Amino acid sequence: MSKFNFDIIVIGAGPAGMAVSIMASEMGLNVCVIEKNKLGGECMNVGCIPSKALLRMGKVRNTFNKLDKYEMEGKSLPRVKNIFTKIQKDLEYISKAKTVSLFSKATVKMGKSARFVGSNVIEVGEEKISAKRFFICTGTTPAIPPIPGLRETDIMTNENMFDQDEIPATLAIIGGGAIGTEMAQAFSRLGSKVSIVHMDEHLIPAGDKQAGDLLFSVFESEGITVFNKTGIEKVETIDGKKIVHLANGEKIIADKLLVAAGRSQNFDNLGLEAVKVKTSKKGIIVNEQLQTNRKHIYAVGDCNGNFLLSHAAMHQGMCALMNVFLPWPIKRSFRNYVVPWTVFTEPQVSFVGKTELQLKKERVNYKAIQVNYEDYGAAIAEGVDIGYVKALVGPWGKIFGVSIVGEGSGEMINEWALAIQKNIRLTDIMFLQHSFPSMSFLNKRISEVWMMEKLKGHRIKSMIKAFFNFKTFFSIVLISLFIV
Repeated sequence: MSKFNFDIIVIGAGPAGMAVSIMASEMGLNVCVIEKNKLGGECMNVGCIPSKALLRMGKVRNTFNKLDKYEMEGKSLPRVKNIFTKIQKDLEYISKAKTVSLFSKATVKMGKSARFVGSNVIEVGEEKISAKRFFICTGTTPAIPPIPGLRETDIMTNENMFDQDEIPATLAIIGGGAIGTEMAQAFSRLGSKVSIVHMDEHLIPAGDKQAGDLLFSVFESEGITVFNKTGIEKVETIDGKKIVHLANGEKIIADKLLVAAGRSQNFDNLGLEAVKVKTSKKGIIVNEQLQTNRKHIYAVGDCNGNFLLSHAAMHQGMCALMNVFLPWPIKRSFRNYVVPWTVFTEPQVSFVGKTELQLKKERVNYKAIQVNYEDYGAAIAEGVDIGYVKALVGPWGKIFGVSIVGEGSGEMINEWALAIQKNIRLTDIMFLQHSFPSMSFLNKRISEVWMMEKLKGHRIKSMIKAFFNFKTFFSIVLISLFIV
């Protein structure tokens, strides 16, 4: 009989914790899950899922607004009411009907915090429980920048944003990353007058400037005001209004203020000092296999500061659990897997691999190949002709990075992620048949454009003409090797 209460204790039931606990319990291990808030974590309850619901509602309303614009003589539809009530009802249904059942084979302790009190022992409320291995999956919380007056102001973050009674008439947003841009467009389309202010040179600073600039132009056309490269002097509240004083002397006056300026770590009360687990400003320090310096304790997902994305957290959870069983030569390094990501604005903005800025710093020989949605008949006919696919490619077709701005980019980017991860070259993309007229056909067009440019050279043309005339076996082999 084991001397431990459980085989595995998982602290946090967000994407990372769900991956570990559900897989481990299905494998027959005795698993305990500790969650102080709600099953599914931030992503399920106050992040990815409700935000996409809000975006979808905004998109539908925007479609009707466009259809009615002539009849309405320039007026927009009224602000939507009861929208947050619907979202909360949907989340409640998902939690009760779907999420809870996933934990049916695990012991779940809800509404309680965990704290290490020994190498293999944690304290949960007044109870002490032990396990052979631990998985810390505590995620992150919204970061509040040190702006004078901000902490004294009644603000929204993603944690309380969906608890509102109605869409505000005016909304100011601090931060132009994924959350800031998604919520700017969603609230704007649902009736708010929205302004964004952030310190970075362009929107979505984790991507490239071209994508940020295109989204900026879309936001301008939709009436969203964006202040790039702009600091904030202070924030104050006067007569219920939020006043954001910008460094350039301007003011933003709004009914509500949403702070979307990054994330903060969430492990201060875990008692890590009791077990001497090492941390840094970035997060809990882990090795390639996601172990802390205490090898029986793993830190998975946002809490380790690597790739703050829900799907990355789930993937890390899977890798970490597999590493418990795998022998050393075949353990999985989470760093060996590429991480695609998408911002679900309209148009969607997606990336995988390296940006042009990174490649230039590394002095990598590459070429940017781009095709535009506006040159694709299907995109024009469907009214989604804003955007582009851009691949950063080496001389022989090696793919370093890809950015896609446009309809369906969140689905299209996964093909490129697989290509980069498996070292698939552009010629393989070219010879893969793509369903037509899907938007992913633009992926194939990238490879065709690259190949056509390869064939423009005088030397290649001479070789092709010679091969065509002689038709020898060696000629066919040579040209095949050269091109493919």
